[in-house]
Amino acid sequence: MSFYQKIENMLSIMTNLKGFEFEELNSVLAELCMMFRLSKGVVRFYQGLNFEMQDKGDQFVCYDNGMGGSEVHRIRIVTNINAVVTCTVYMTDDEEPLTPEEFEKVDLVMRIVLSFACRVRLQNVVEMLAFHDDSGFYNLRFFLQNLKQRNGKNQLGGKVAIHFNLRHFSLVNQEIGKDAGDVVMHNYYDGLSKLIGSRGVVCRLGGDNFVALCEQPQLDEVIGYLEGAPVPYDTGYGSRIMVSASAGIFQIPADFQMHNPGEIMDKIITTSQAARSGNGTKNIRYFTENLLSDKERIMRVQQRFPDALKNEEFQVHYQPKIDLQTGALAGAEALCRWVHKGEMIMPGAFIPVLERTTDICRLDFYMLEHVCRDLRQWLDEGRDVVRISVNLSRRHMMDVDLLNTILEIIDRYEVPHKYLEVELTETTTDVEFKDLKRVVGGLQRAGIYTSVDDFGVGYSSLNLIREIPWNVLKLDRSLLPDDDDHDSARSVMFRHVIAMAKEMGLSCIAEGVETQAQVDMLRASCCGLAQGFFFDCVLSKEAFEEKLCGFRYEVK
Repeated sequence: MSFYQKIENMLSIMTNLKGFEFEELNSVLAELCMMFRLSKGVVRFYQGLNFEMQDKGDQFVCYDNGMGGSEVHRIRIVTNINAVVTCTVYMTDDEEPLTPEEFEKVDLVMRIVLSFACRVRLQNVVEMLAFHDDSGFYNLRFFLQNLKQRNGKNQLGGKVAIHFNLRHFSLVNQEIGKDAGDVVMHNYYDGLSKLIGSRGVVCRLGGDNFVALCEQPQLDEVIGYLEGAPVPYDTGYGSRIMVSASAGIFQIPADFQMHNPGEIMDKIITTSQAARSGNGTKNIRYFTENLLSDKERIMRVQQRFPDALKNEEFQVHYQPKIDLQTGALAGAEALCRWVHKGEMIMPGAFIPVLERTTDICRLDFYMLEHVCRDLRQWLDEGRDVVRISVNLSRRHMMDVDLLNTILEIIDRYEVPHKYLEVELTETTTDVEFKDLKRVVGGLQRAGIYTSVDDFGVGYSSLNLIREIPWNVLKLDRSLLPDDDDHDSARSVMFRHVIAMAKEMGLSCIAEGVETQAQVDMLRASCCGLAQGFFFDCVLSKEAFEEKLCGFRYEVK
């Protein structure tokens, strides 16, 4: 085969984008090198000039007969982005030197190879940018392509698709620093990728959200890793931190036929959201058709909310708070009920949905305004008005104008601030804690009472009541001992929480009181206020205002 036939063959191989094989190209290049008595041909690629100076780059050996030799020709190209590509050929000293005609032909081959190397490298860069994010993780585009390829080969059925979110990762960054946090995320990702291996894939969607595909037999081990794994971040000191995730899992049926990747993404994201909204009770969830029904219900609530708010379908109901010593009505909590087309919708069906977005903030302000409207009416009618507490979602905390908005609503109805109490729940991060402290302090200075709602749920911090100037500690029903449980650790803790709060100048109210035994225990523990079905259920506005006339409950 002549030189030009070999060149034509080489070009045919290089331009076959779909069926390109490096082995075929190497074979042709080896024939050309032997034709010109060359001992070796090497292409090198450097990302920048500094990499070239340090000889840090990729190398592609076109041919090497193992005989060594000296450099006889070298071509160097610097691209517009300062990447450097070189092609070098070698010849042993005992070979006949290249003739001028041979040198031109070798030069031609080298330039063709360089052009090809640049194209391949550019293709690799494009693929890198297309299928990786800025931090080097495989991205969503890569995951979707992976699903399509496996589906096209009938290799998707029987696999397991997972969407997971690293739990409380902001706390990891706060604890060890952002740079070390990035190392933790990469190491956690690498650990899971190694566990899954080439039979699956792990990709990052953004932030601390990821997706993965694995084999069914690997699932138990993968779940164990997601539930908690020690991850190193400083090998010099052997430092490690425990990382866990909440995850949604879809076990793909063997006969599953995917029409588009969105079918799988929708299932695992919906399931993962359900796991995250479980308040830590169930961090790993498996997909069921009911979850899609829940998603449709959520969408209906979100779609109906603006009109429902405009049409005042949300109604304020009140649950009385009772003075355990006198039985007097000491206050009430304002609770929301949604009446849509004559049907009452309970809070559990819409509050968690609205808390997913800032819609809950709009509802909170709506409730505050309607409570102020009711208070103004009762004051004008000369009723025995009591302090009313309203709930504010944690989503308000970063609103720098929150205090001004609250005061504007209250003062619009000229309601004395002493008749309002704001209930706020505990926080989970230092940032939220600082915002909570700022908001509570502002409310206190304005003469508005504040209370810690659901104290005792989850992992309450004593800093919550030590550093923030509350008025009221609202004890969650889960803290209440059972009727015959007077000497247990829970009973001892309950009594000491009340004693501690009283020493700090906080009033205590127990919610969820349902039995006489609980009332007796509360009184014995010097808890001054109670709220629960033992005294009264949640009342409509009309039923509650009947109590605003010096009404007293029977307290034995």
